[in-house]
Amino acid sequence: MAVVDPLLGHGRQVIVREDWLRQTEEPILEPGLPIIDPHHHLWQRDQGSYLLPELLADTGSGHDIRGTIFVQCGEMYRSAGPAEEQALGETEFVTGVAAVSASGRHGPVRACAGIIGMVDLTLGDWVGPLLDAHGAVAGGRFCGIRNRTAWHPSPEVTSNLVSPPPGPLENPAFVDGARRLARHGLPLDVWAYHTQLPHVIALARAVPELTLVVDHVGGPLGIGPFVGRQAEVFPEWKQRMLELAALPNVVVKLGGLTMYVTGFDFHRRPRPPGSEELARTWKPYIETCIEAFGADRCMFESNFPVDKGMCSYPVLWNALKRLAAGAGAAEKTALFSGTAMRVYRLDRLPAALSVDLGAR
Repeated sequence: MAVVDPLLGHGRQVIVREDWLRQTEEPILEPGLPIIDPHHHLWQRDQGSYLLPELLADTGSGHDIRGTIFVQCGEMYRSAGPAEEQALGETEFVTGVAAVSASGRHGPVRACAGIIGMVDLTLGDWVGPLLDAHGAVAGGRFCGIRNRTAWHPSPEVTSNLVSPPPGPLENPAFVDGARRLARHGLPLDVWAYHTQLPHVIALARAVPELTLVVDHVGGPLGIGPFVGRQAEVFPEWKQRMLELAALPNVVVKLGGLTMYVTGFDFHRRPRPPGSEELARTWKPYIETCIEAFGADRCMFESNFPVDKGMCSYPVLWNALKRLAAGAGAAEKTALFSGTAMRVYRLDRLPAALSVDLGAR
């Protein structure tokens, strides 16, 4: 019988406890290093909302966060209208948040400077018009798509509030939709568990003209049937990531390692972890990716507020800076801002929305 963790909320996401997080505070490392956070969510939920005030509290907590990219999470969908158009509500919602931030009245960070939305890529001829509709709504901020693809047959393995059907990545219609997305010049974010990486590899090979962004270092699992088996999972995960790295159209996001699905249990401790411990824990995964892909195909991410259940925003970025301590200036720029700027084309946004990485 599975043990119920009282600190887990919907979708097996760790509940954020601000008072617990405040027990571990650190000086900010390299406070002048510009950062684009290319992966976060916004939502309103009974067990803790994460909206613009909460995001700005985190991005304003000491690191030099210049801009952020919102990633689809099924929030604020339209309650009426054709089902395939309901996800436009999320893009409308986030566009409003971005506009508030772009006013400058809430500080210099440009929250949601990029928006990664949801268009079901299995919809055939609907895909193109829906992509155009999201782009029209977002006013130039629309910079990619993510579908619900993380799936495992074990009911104990989940990280989605709404579980996708089995086998989304293997669906021929999904591959066709990915080709349509590539024709629009937009990248595809893919959140998949390490057990699904062969399907991610096949997709990247089938659509070489598509920029495919692998979220959360390829999703090494540590829950359900993988509890206590991280030493076994790691070599399988590494081999698949090396295969992905051999494909020039694949980019990887470095983060997401304090999600519950990875099997780490920092949230059960009396005090939250510090950046040195996180860096030691994450090092095998982060170093493998940077060595395989190169800094110009890697980008650090926060994955907040999902990862916030186990560590604070300042500590998370301190840990990532520790992991990049041996990198040269050009590599650091790529990891913390440059790759995200290029892949999501933030430098092509209208001047009023652009994220200036120069001195403030």
